[in-house]
Amino acid sequence: MSVTRRQVTVAVAAAPLAFAATGTARAGGRRHRTLYIAGDSTAARKYADAAPETGWGMALPFFLRKDLDVANHAVNGRSSKSFVDEGRLDAVLDAIRPGDHLLVQFAHNDEKEADPTRYTEPWTTYQDHLRLYVDGARARGARPVLVTPVERRRFDAEGDAVPSHGEYPAAMRALARQEGVALLDVQALSLALWQRIGVEGTKAYFNWTATEQDNTHFNPSGAIAVARLVARELLRTRVLARRDVRRLDEEIPESWISWPAPATA
Repeated sequence: MSVTRRQVTVAVAAAPLAFAATGTARAGGRRHRTLYIAGDSTAARKYADAAPETGWGMALPFFLRKDLDVANHAVNGRSSKSFVDEGRLDAVLDAIRPGDHLLVQFAHNDEKEADPTRYTEPWTTYQDHLRLYVDGARARGARPVLVTPVERRRFDAEGDAVPSHGEYPAAMRALARQEGVALLDVQALSLALWQRIGVEGTKAYFNWTATEQDNTHFNPSGAIAVARLVARELLRTRVLARRDVRRLDEEIPESWISWPAPATA
């Protein structure tokens, strides 16, 4: 269901922890830079009723210096298309400022051919929608960063980690080259990580509970591991400088993850 820009703006204001755009001017200093995240449930802020499910965007601040803010606008179930159609990209672009960054990770829901409100075709409409994020950020003096979709937990009979996103990662890589946009290849890195950890070991990174066997969404350990990949890629691609990141090789306690109470209207 589509919503108006005003409804999205109200939702943002009502959920400061989920959409905390805190990159405003600080007393006695310059405005902090903000990393905005546009994406789906694998990155999104989760609330207490969803715990222990955890989006990697919840863990990313642990790897960034304190004056780099994270505004996590990722939302469950969204594709590159539906995020735009619901006015959520407009809400991000209304808030983003020169010097900020916009991290864009979609594909999980773009792949759903049976749902015309979300489906995009990798080499046409998917790339077309991603260009809206790239062009919108650049028009406002911010830097777009494309993030290939993190991999699901999927193994074949021989125990090899299997890609699950079809042509979408390749289409995003090609677009990044065409547009000269920084690319964080989280799909390739997460696939290699799941391969290294193995069939049984990866269960400790995904939302496997007594009642659920979820091979798409993360628990705190998985979210921290993927956020570490993102932070390392931000450094490797020189989107961020060495002084901008921290704890890349340190253990991050799961207890640092918190799930706020669901926002109320």
